Amino acid sequence: MSSIQHVFVLMLENRSFDHMLGFSGISGIDAVSGQPAKINGLQGNESNSYQGRAYSPSTPAASSMTVGPGHEFSDVLEQLSGPGAQYVPNGRYRPILNSGYVENFAASGGQQNPGEIMKCFAPEQLPVLTTLANHFTVCDNWFSSLPGPTWPNRFFLLAGSSGGLDHSPSTAEMIEWESIRGFRFQNGNIFDRKISWRIYAGGDLCLAQALKGINFADVTPFSNFAHDISDPNYPVQFTFIEPNYGHVATDYTGGNSQHPLDDVTSGEGLLKTVYEAIRNSPVWMTSLFIVTWDEHGGFYDHVAPPAALAPGDARQFRSANRYGFTFEQYGVRVPAVVISPWIPANLIDHRLYDHASVPATLEAIFNFPPMTQRDAKANHLFSLASLKSPRTDAPADLPDPANPMLAEKPAPAAAMGLAGPPATRPAEPADSDRNMPGFLYVAMRSDLDLSGPERRPDILARVSAIQTRNDARQYIEEVRAKTRIARSKSP
Repeated sequence: MSSIQHVFVLMLENRSFDHMLGFSGISGIDAVSGQPAKINGLQGNESNSYQGRAYSPSTPAASSMTVGPGHEFSDVLEQLSGPGAQYVPNGRYRPILNSGYVENFAASGGQQNPGEIMKCFAPEQLPVLTTLANHFTVCDNWFSSLPGPTWPNRFFLLAGSSGGLDHSPSTAEMIEWESIRGFRFQNGNIFDRKISWRIYAGGDLCLAQALKGINFADVTPFSNFAHDISDPNYPVQFTFIEPNYGHVATDYTGGNSQHPLDDVTSGEGLLKTVYEAIRNSPVWMTSLFIVTWDEHGGFYDHVAPPAALAPGDARQFRSANRYGFTFEQYGVRVPAVVISPWIPANLIDHRLYDHASVPATLEAIFNFPPMTQRDAKANHLFSLASLKSPRTDAPADLPDPANPMLAEKPAPAAAMGLAGPPATRPAEPADSDRNMPGFLYVAMRSDLDLSGPERRPDILARVSAIQTRNDARQYIEEVRAKTRIARSKSP
């Protein structure tokens, strides 16, 4: 029997490796050679220029941002290849200089403090993440799967592909997805494999519900997580955990996803909760826990992403490939920590990983075939579990998160069952927030699942008619109320 029988994955939001760990100074043992090693972090002399001034990475970073950095395909192109860079459809990615972060942040609304995008957390600001990275394995060569936003990068973790998607979906595109009842892939996704799985969601909206075949009933509230894994016979091989994304129809606050507009400290609290639940459960001795972030969120990283292997599958929707991207380029480096009692302490892994390494790991452990060329060739993490017997020195408790730099916030509205705050810029088009259509889509999927089939035409018409941010907020809040009622009636 394999030493690993339960794989847990927590994917957080929008942070680069350097932004989170670049100044951590972590040293340890090389995962391959066994020799002393240091993470590939920052020296402090790296820089970006804007309007004749050089900006270098420094600490501390703010606990939350007042301006959300850009991270769409065109934003990342400018961040990596410099101002004015253009991508030729079906061509090679532009040479990467990591020179356009500050320029892009200024153009995205950060002109009052353009150097903020270069700020990084000091270790004492992230005691939970830093402790885990020191006790287990930190991967300092883990890249987002493409130089683009949340949705396609999350798909790579679940399918070894984004099905050709290279951008955040529009409202029209999500209606197209719903024509076949969910986003599909040529070779399916990880939930189609012969593997037992469960999805936990910290909030009322779960992005995995965008996938064809995933329904409202397939998502378990995260509040059940610790209780469920206290069962010695926990029957699940793959557990995927989504955070609470906060008030997605307004300002993204009140969650624990570590979205740049929200408080990073809340995400530290979630990470502590998940780790301690696993560590102090009967499944700990047969577990592997992977923590990573979907993409860099626009924050600076000094390492140039390398070329990538295209998944090789066919796009399933006509409009998926807006930029003609070939998927032969990784995106920006993100943090990743791999945790198990079967992993030696204090490893630093310099091997190349991306989000497709997660399905590759599941394939290696549970012995089922790959879905695409990307996960077939990706390095997996099972080899890290190299000990002949499990460790007994792993911490049972982690430090408390640092106090946020901002004033103490009230309890998140979602936790109290209250509606979110009024829409930000309510009259603007809903699509002006590039993430809004995707969240509308998963809200709509819950609405469809909780309503009878006779309501389907009306619900599709309602969502298709949404024009403004306020329209979107009103609909999302209505669905949130429905989901809470439905879950309150569940056994």
